[in-house]
Amino acid sequence: MKVILLQDVKKVGKKGEIIEVSEGYGRNFLLPRKLAKAGTVENINDAKQKQAAAKHKAQVASDEAVILASQLKKVELTVPVKVGEGGKVFGAITGKTISEAAKEQYDIDLDKKKVEMKDPIKALGTYDVIIRVHPTITSVIKVHVVEA
Repeated sequence: MKVILLQDVKKVGKKGEIIEVSEGYGRNFLLPRKLAKAGTVENINDAKQKQAAAKHKAQVASDEAVILASQLKKVELTVPVKVGEGGKVFGAITGKTISEAAKEQYDIDLDKKKVEMKDPIKALGTYDVIIRVHPTITSVIKVHVVEA
């Protein structure tokens, strides 16, 4: 019996998949609990169209991420900070600071959560910072920390 899963089911499949299950399992477990719907020709065609649309949407998002990543490689941010005696920086440069500087200098909206830094920057100099544009695509920008 063919069914289309409406939710993720452990050891069976993920939402939207068209799978083959035994008659009893389908009629007595999946269908009554609304975990799946019957695999009629109409339902299968709808599910295939939804899968194709989702695949196309993911491809478009990936293409846009590649373009954004290539643009970000050219970005060089300058972050002015207050410096005390001995070159000590007051505070630290975090993902939030970098996203604000990108918005201010290049009008690029970067989510502070997408800025990957192991530790906040606490000294003057030039640093490479990784930006996660897409789950599989990253880009590197240069951040110049200078004295204000």
